[in-house]
Amino acid sequence: MTENSMPELTLTPSAAAEEVPQLVLGGEPPAAAEPVKQEAEPVKLDDSMLTEAEKKMVDDFSKKIDVTNSQMVLEYGSAAQKSVASFSENALSSVRNKDLGEVGETLTSLVVEIKDFGEEEKKGLFGMFKKAGNKLEVMKAQYGKVEQSVDKIARELEQHQITLMKDIAMFDQMYELNLKYYKELTMYILAGKKRLAEIRSTELEELRKKAESSGKAEDAQAYNDLSQMCDRFEKKLHDLELTRMVSIQMGPQTRMLQNNDTLMVEKIQSSLVNTIPLWKSQMVLALGLENSRKATEAQSAVTQATNDLLKKNADMLKMGTIATAREAERSIIDIETLQHTNEQLISTLDEVLQIQRDGAQKRREAEQQLGKIEGELKAKLMELRG
Repeated sequence: MTENSMPELTLTPSAAAEEVPQLVLGGEPPAAAEPVKQEAEPVKLDDSMLTEAEKKMVDDFSKKIDVTNSQMVLEYGSAAQKSVASFSENALSSVRNKDLGEVGETLTSLVVEIKDFGEEEKKGLFGMFKKAGNKLEVMKAQYGKVEQSVDKIARELEQHQITLMKDIAMFDQMYELNLKYYKELTMYILAGKKRLAEIRSTELEELRKKAESSGKAEDAQAYNDLSQMCDRFEKKLHDLELTRMVSIQMGPQTRMLQNNDTLMVEKIQSSLVNTIPLWKSQMVLALGLENSRKATEAQSAVTQATNDLLKKNADMLKMGTIATAREAERSIIDIETLQHTNEQLISTLDEVLQIQRDGAQKRREAEQQLGKIEGELKAKLMELRG
């Protein structure tokens, strides 16, 4: 941090006209993300990170701190705290308004368009034979349609890439602003701790000794009042330390967001300069191969159809010839037919003869019955005469 960008410390934040700088999209290409060193030991807050000018500023500022001024204690460091809060809200708004899922969906659409090229629906032998004749035309039409979709997706990816590049530059600005707020909070805390230590070792100690020696209630109350004011100011410094920790965490979080955008830019760049040109070159090659195979496939289809037709005609000729020969060798009247007719004739004669025999037998039986009836009638008449 240069001398011109050195933080400004103030005891009257409400009167300060400082505004949180607005993040600007655009700018120079981002620098590489700085690795965050993980410390194994607890970090002790001291002035080792400050320049000589900043150390002098802390010393001078600490002398102006009045812990007996309740309003000053309440507002101490609040300017830096508000800057961190506004900065966090700005960062959150930036992330919330950006939808990386849309970039992922666009890349997925590109994969689907390229993968679906050349997919054909199987519709049986006839459909395959019919499609074989105009497959090249179908591929050309499909290539033209897919190429339009791919070009549209490529334009969308280029727009996403531009937006992401601007966001990456914006995150660099956010990172620098966060460093500034972090430095300001550190200086407020160091100045406050230095002043607090001085008061406790001098003024507070003097009041304690005075209260002990005089035994007056007002002296004891003065000592107690200053002690409580020191405690309140110490709590304020603790709040500033919590805010400083938030600022510390914003550093790696900002770099993580920037790294995600960088990875997405690289993915888009790879698709634009590798995937799409490679797909187009492969499709041109496929069209060329299809064109060279078209005549061979057509001839193969004709040959197959001819062979199938010859086989079918040969089968039909065999069946027809055999049926004709069998019919020619048959007699006008089959022996089976004459046998059936003779059997039926003999059966008919037998049945007629049997019927005639049965009729003669019934007539003889009837004559006997008639004679018997006549005899019975005569006998009855003779009885009537007697």
